[in-house]
Amino acid sequence: MTESYDVIIIGTGAGGGTLAHTLAPSGKRILLLERGNFLPRELDNWDPKSVFVDGKYISKDTWFDRDGKPFQPQVHYVVGGATKMYGAALYRLRPEDFGEIKHVDGISPAWPLSYDDFEPWYSAAEQLYQVHGVHGEDPTEGHWSKQYPWPPVSHEPRIQQIYDDLEKGGYHPAHAACGILLNEADRPRSHCIRCAWCDGYPCMVHAKSDAEDIAVRPILDRDNVTLVCDAEVTRLETDPTGRTVTGVVVSRGGEQEVYTGDIVAVCASAVNSAKLLLNSANDKHPNGLANGSDQVGRNYMFHNSKAIVALCKTSNDTVYQKTMAINDFYFPTSGYQWPMGGIQMMGKSNAEAMRGEKPKLTMLSPQWTLTDVAKHAVDWWLTTEDLPKPENRVTTDKDGNVHVAYSPTNLEEADRLYDELKKILNHTGMAEHHVLSKNFYADMNMGIAAVAHQAGTVRFGSDPATSVLDVNCKAHELDNLYVVDTSFFPSIGAVNPALTAMANALRVGDHIAGRLA
Repeated sequence: MTESYDVIIIGTGAGGGTLAHTLAPSGKRILLLERGNFLPRELDNWDPKSVFVDGKYISKDTWFDRDGKPFQPQVHYVVGGATKMYGAALYRLRPEDFGEIKHVDGISPAWPLSYDDFEPWYSAAEQLYQVHGVHGEDPTEGHWSKQYPWPPVSHEPRIQQIYDDLEKGGYHPAHAACGILLNEADRPRSHCIRCAWCDGYPCMVHAKSDAEDIAVRPILDRDNVTLVCDAEVTRLETDPTGRTVTGVVVSRGGEQEVYTGDIVAVCASAVNSAKLLLNSANDKHPNGLANGSDQVGRNYMFHNSKAIVALCKTSNDTVYQKTMAINDFYFPTSGYQWPMGGIQMMGKSNAEAMRGEKPKLTMLSPQWTLTDVAKHAVDWWLTTEDLPKPENRVTTDKDGNVHVAYSPTNLEEADRLYDELKKILNHTGMAEHHVLSKNFYADMNMGIAAVAHQAGTVRFGSDPATSVLDVNCKAHELDNLYVVDTSFFPSIGAVNPALTAMANALRVGDHIAGRLA
């Protein structure tokens, strides 16, 4: 390809899509390269069997664990990236998350910037992604310069009852920060109908605040924006000095294409951004592009999470369940010296999803039993901070394949959080089980293939010896290379990383726009 662009953005998710949206008004020529295509709008979007059992929208990639065992990662290559399937929970990191925090298994390091540096961009991201919520309910959150643009999503009766019971029990439940497009009179767009098909599903009515609908589609009618789909970037080439990226090599339709741009922003996810830099090694960067510090691929994190199904005799007829969070254990408590993490509602369980997530356990279960279980289930998502360990890392082999060496951290804290949830549920009418005479909790730990919250492989920092990127997410060793996705996180906190990725993309986009000007 002979055309040259002012900015080439690789990836269209929370980082790349938001960055493109920020730069589009500049009038500069922007090329968006997406490995996948638009996710089709079809009935299978809301079919649990297609989504959870068949894994219709999951990539066909094969990655390898530290022992060389292959696995299929739950990644999605579509316009909008991982946000097409996320639960649209858009939380800020807490101010303390930007500083050093001690955990049972080690230290969560400080960021080179503070919460105050990010706060204006958090507010801007909440406005752009039309987040519903109410600042001030959750005692762990930081200060804010703007209230959420839309009021919180109301609880359905069963969840409201749980909310009230928790308050009576002395807890501090708060409305979830939800990125959905409800049917307000002055918002003539696709509207959320508050169905059950949000958390883990693509939205068939395009009413989820994902990067495709919020960031990418609105800029595609601009003459200065070009989107090329089915374009997998395989390598970045540099000039002889190694200081400037001069070519973005793309595999598309069985052919190789090369694009050039003044600035290149890699936004391909923590694993795939590291993969691209490592596979772009050359004479000036023998260990991988921008990897003089040997930090590319290291410090891989993804939250220590549990999906919990709590059962009781009372049926739960809730449809849109993801409206509440509890952060009473986010920081150390009087009874435990370590942070435990956060508790959220998750999407309502159903029989087919249970079968897809636990095929061996449910293999012999009749459909009616799973349906009955789902009817009496209340579903929770527990998140404990994972620590950045250098030995938890992404590498590539001679054929360019991804290898992920990973061991979890803070398991004691995660188990303690689970115990706290069990205590909580005794305040909510779940002390009696649907069948048994005692509480019952079905739980599922997230394995290495669950990569929705991946982060940390191309961390930013002030010292080139211990980081890959500077505070503006530009590679220390190159003049025109940026990485703008969750790769830049020095630590991951215990809330969903999407809003921080979006806020950072707005922040870096403002910096790049100033540079281009």
